[in-house]
Parts: sequence; structure tokens; C-alpha cells
Amino acid sequence: MPRCPWSQSDPLYHRYHDDEWGVPCYDDKLLFEFLVLESAQAGLSWITVLRKRENYRKAFSNFDANKVARYNSRSVSRLMNDAGIVRNRLKIESAISNARLFLELQDSHGSFSNYLWGFLDGKPIQNAWRSLDQIPATTPQSDAISKDMKQRGFRFFGSTICYAHMQAMGMVNDHLTSCFRHEECRDIC
Repeated sequence: MPRCPWSQSDPLYHRYHDDEWGVPCYDDKLLFEFLVLESAQAGLSWITVLRKRENYRKAFSNFDANKVARYNSRSVSRLMNDAGIVRNRLKIESAISNARLFLELQDSHGSFSNYLWGFLDGKPIQNAWRSLDQIPATTPQSDAISKDMKQRGFRFFGSTICYAHMQAMGMVNDHLTSCFRHEECRDIC
């Protein structure tokens, strides 16, 4: 089956591409998981973080935002000593502060999903890219979301990371038209 070229290099990428990437997600727990993972990925390759995903799950209380929001300086020290995750103090601290802000958005919007998808009127953008070089790194929507989240205090969530989050969570369908997942993800909506 033809896949997007970026997913060809590793069996872990195959599974991620085939099962998750680009599938519209409205589940706050998974949205939080990818908020943490995408922020950790800043400056690194996605495969690096994807390989550490299970370690992140253990280190960050199974991505329970309520628990992560209560982490303290002892938690930061514990995480800085965890070789299974990206040990960058700023990224770790941002995951904790972002968890607190995530909970605030849940409270004010009923869910983080409502907040995030509200920028797109609840429906994914269906793109029809034929090659990887057509896919943008940012869009006006990722600029707007990132700007709003930064104004609220979120860190490590610039427009490029935001767009990667949108791709992963199916807010945009960026599977190439030649990829077998393009139509499948389009038809989920």
C-alpha cells in the first residue's frame, strides 16, 4: 500500500502513520498526550520522541493532566533523571505549566477539544497535497492557535509545533493523495 514518504523509514512510523496520524481526535486525554509529546519534539526528529512515547507515558502519569499539573520541583528532578524521556528542564517545566493551562481551558470551554477545534468550526481541513514539498510548516490557523495559546502562557507551542499537532490529531488531512490513508481519514468525518 502506498504511504506518505515520511513514514517509510521505520516500522514504528508505519504503525503511527497507518493507525493514528491524521485521524480526527476529539479526546482530551489524547490531545494532552500530543501536546506534551509535540512540545518535547521541538528541535528534534519526531521519531526520537515517538520511540520514547511509552517512557513518557510512565514518566507523565499516563498523560493525566490533573496529575501532571500537580507536579512540583521534586517531580522535575525525578524527570531530569529519567533517561527514557528528553531531559530538557525547560521542556519538562513547560509540560507541567502547560498541563495547568490545559485544565483552565477545559474549565472555560467545557473541554480542550472544544477550544482547539473551535478554531476550525469542529471540522478537519481536507487538503489534497500530491507531494511533501507542498505541505506547509505553518498555516494561518496554526498561527492563530499558537498565538492564542502563547498569550495564555503555553510554552513550546509555536506555529510549527502547533501545525504538527494539528496534523497528528487530524485537524488537517495532510496525507498525500497517493497515500491509502488520505481517503480513509477524509471519510472519518
